[in-house]
Amino acid sequence: MDKKNTFIGALLFVAAFFVLIYSQKFAPQPAAPAGARIEPAGAPAAPVSPAAAPAARSLADEPTFTTAQADLSGASVTRLVNSFVEVNFTDAGGAIRNVAFRKYPAEMGRTDPFIFNELHASPMMAFIGFPGLDRETRYQLVSRSDTDIVYRAVLENRVEVTRHYVVSPDKGAGTDPYLIRCETTLRNLTDAPYAPMRVALSIGTAAPSNLQDNGLQLKSEYSNGKDQILFARSSLEGGGGFLWIGASAPKSVIQSSGPIVWATVKNQFFAAILTPDEAASGLETRRIKLLEQLPDADKRAYGVTAAVDFDVASIPAHGQATISGNFYVGPKEYPRLSNTDVFRRDEDRVMDFGWAIFRFCAALLVTVMTWYHSWTANWGIAIILTTLSLKVLFLPITLAQSRTSRRTQKVMPEMKLIKEKYKDNPQKLQAATMELYKKHKINPVAGCIPMLLTIPFFYGFFRMLQSAAELRFAHFLWAHDLSAPDTVGSIALPVIGVLAINILPLLLGVVNFAQMHVTPQPAVDNAQMKMMKFMPIMFVLFYYNWSCALSLYSTINGLFTICQQLVVNRVPDTEDTVPVRTGKPTKNVTPRKG
Repeated sequence: MDKKNTFIGALLFVAAFFVLIYSQKFAPQPAAPAGARIEPAGAPAAPVSPAAAPAARSLADEPTFTTAQADLSGASVTRLVNSFVEVNFTDAGGAIRNVAFRKYPAEMGRTDPFIFNELHASPMMAFIGFPGLDRETRYQLVSRSDTDIVYRAVLENRVEVTRHYVVSPDKGAGTDPYLIRCETTLRNLTDAPYAPMRVALSIGTAAPSNLQDNGLQLKSEYSNGKDQILFARSSLEGGGGFLWIGASAPKSVIQSSGPIVWATVKNQFFAAILTPDEAASGLETRRIKLLEQLPDADKRAYGVTAAVDFDVASIPAHGQATISGNFYVGPKEYPRLSNTDVFRRDEDRVMDFGWAIFRFCAALLVTVMTWYHSWTANWGIAIILTTLSLKVLFLPITLAQSRTSRRTQKVMPEMKLIKEKYKDNPQKLQAATMELYKKHKINPVAGCIPMLLTIPFFYGFFRMLQSAAELRFAHFLWAHDLSAPDTVGSIALPVIGVLAINILPLLLGVVNFAQMHVTPQPAVDNAQMKMMKFMPIMFVLFYYNWSCALSLYSTINGLFTICQQLVVNRVPDTEDTVPVRTGKPTKNVTPRKG
């Protein structure tokens, strides 16, 4: 058994080491210092603009991905704004070229906003693969005001297409400043019915949030009213699998059938969500190369684009059909997306909080954290207060666990004698063990319940931190970005290469060592004890390249546990003494051994 446990511990340690190497390779890099401007590897000093993007190659020539396309030469752009967004419309396709988020900078230390769909396969809401109506078509600007705009085009003198967009105000009942109302009306100009057709509307291109982002969270997703189905960019990339198991070829497109209640393309922090008034019939997802300067093997060069398919019934003579819906282009903020006055079809599921209990825990944590931030104005402090609130909530259960661990450690000598006495009789060993637990009021499951309760909250916190736009570029102490590792420098190491120096995971390791020292360890198996000593190191390796907000949460959690255990260790347990009944006042007398 000792050899088996030692082998398991060594295996876990090796696994953690490889996780460190893998995560160091694929983890997002820290943001640039204030004032710095990050350019693509090998790129010229000037930033790449949509207009400079190369023309698209044919899918027949490049079957595994498409490329960003330049705007139509001479296209006219009209801008509508509120305090949160700048929406740029183009008459090339009568669609939304891009949306700039005025509250979210493109990079740390810069004032220019992050632009969604800056490089793209098509403008958002443009017709896809429909000659005469797609992005190659110049639409007439019919009217515009401070909040809405109307475009018009005529297809083959048979169908008039009118595109009407309304940008929401900063405030208002039943609306959101990131919401755009979209209506496309197709009117039959002839005396004969117009045949049924299927049209596809682009919902945009999700790109990595910065040029240090490997795009592992680039996804398309849709809801059919019951379930959410998502496709990561890796679903289109193909790969060799693990040890050649699960290998797959790259795909040019993933075609999904409806009903489509809502559909989205998203990166780590931002999303474009189309919620049609009537369910759509399908979703097309493609991988797109956005930066030609980078080689095809560089994952930072790629984004994900998607289009929603609509089946339009036959339009009677001089009749019309309308495709309409709400189009949200903005940050992945749970308090915003969970507002049921605006979003009524579970659009908050784009947050990727997981399922069932994990989603509930993540939603609860981000709600509490947002409430704390409303009066602390610091996300790091909000995380600390949220962590302490959880510890206080579970205090009765964790105190019971601490007392159980303490009592179990004290009966270990008796437990060892019982194991030696009944080592050949498992039934009697179990019965004697349970009798020993009963005698000393030890609940054998009391040590497991707190762990089972904290796992959903830990996982929920982990999932919440992956997509909370609020933590992007949020400062706390030396950490410049709570959504990324708190890197303060780097060091060159053999095998691993250049290793970032991240403080909070190292601090977490120290806290875990201290926690082990003050917590009673009931185990008597030497191999188990040795394995437990490696656990803090394994935690450091696992945490090292994740968001430093997660390390902050676990560090505060560990410090509170240490303080709690120190108090428990100092308070006498009722099982430590036995009351002696005499005519004199009762005194606690330590029981005699044996």
